[in-house]
Amino acid sequence: MNTKVLIIEDEIPAREHLTRILKEIQPGFEILDRLDSVQAAVSWLSQHQADLIFLDIHLSDGNSFSIFEKIAVQTPIIFTTAYDEYALKAFKVNSIDYLLKPIDEDDLRQSLEKYRTLTAETPRANIEALIKTLAQPPKTYQERFMVHRGERLMSVLTDQIAYFEGEDRYVYLVKKDGARYIVQYRLSDLEALLDPRHFFRLNRSFIANFDAINTMVNLSKSRIKVELNPNAKRAVIVSSDFSQRFKEWLNQ
Repeated sequence: MNTKVLIIEDEIPAREHLTRILKEIQPGFEILDRLDSVQAAVSWLSQHQADLIFLDIHLSDGNSFSIFEKIAVQTPIIFTTAYDEYALKAFKVNSIDYLLKPIDEDDLRQSLEKYRTLTAETPRANIEALIKTLAQPPKTYQERFMVHRGERLMSVLTDQIAYFEGEDRYVYLVKKDGARYIVQYRLSDLEALLDPRHFFRLNRSFIANFDAINTMVNLSKSRIKVELNPNAKRAVIVSSDFSQRFKEWLNQ
C-alpha cells in the first residue's frame, strides 16, 4: 500500500526540492497535497488523513506548532527546519525526526528509515510535550553580580570573573585582575545562574570561567590538575566525579 504524504512548507524552492528528492527516493509515495500555511493545514487535517507529514516550523501565517493547538494530529511528523540546535534537541527527546534545510538526500533516507520503524500511532503526548518545551522562554543567565567591600558596592560583569572559590563558610568571586570579593551565594546556586558554555564546576570548591583556565595536566586517568589565572591559593584538582564531563565541556 502506498504511503500517503502531506507536505506543509511555505517556501516554494524548498517545497519543490523536497518533492523532487522524495519522488526519486520513494517513487511509490503518494503526495496528497502541498500546503503553505497554518490555516490551510488545520482545514486540510480536519477533513483528511495522511500517513506521514513533512512540516516546516515557520509558515506564511505563523509558527506551525499552533496547528497542534487547534487540532489533534496523530500522524508521524518529520520537521523540515532551519531552527536552532537547542530546539532540535527537543525534537530528539520527543522522538520526532527533523531535517535541516536545504534537505540532503542521505538525511532524508535516514528519516524515512526511522519512519518505517514507527507504528501508525504517534502519541499525542509526544507532540504536546514538544509544544510545551518550545513554548518555554529560552533560559537566561546572570550577567553581573553585586559585590561589596566595606561600604562600597559595585557590579561585576560575568565576563570579568575568573572563577568562584568556596572556602570554609564563604564563597569568593575572583576577578581576572585578581580582586576577590565575598558573595552571598552557594556554589550550587551559582551553577544554575552561570552560563554553562563559559563556566564549569571543577570540583566541590571551584567554578571556573573557561578564559581563566591556564594549563591542565593529567594526574591519572580520572584526575586532572588545573592551573588558573590568576593563580588559586591551593591546588585545583578535577576529581574523577567531574573529569569526564569536564573533558566533554572542553570539547564542545
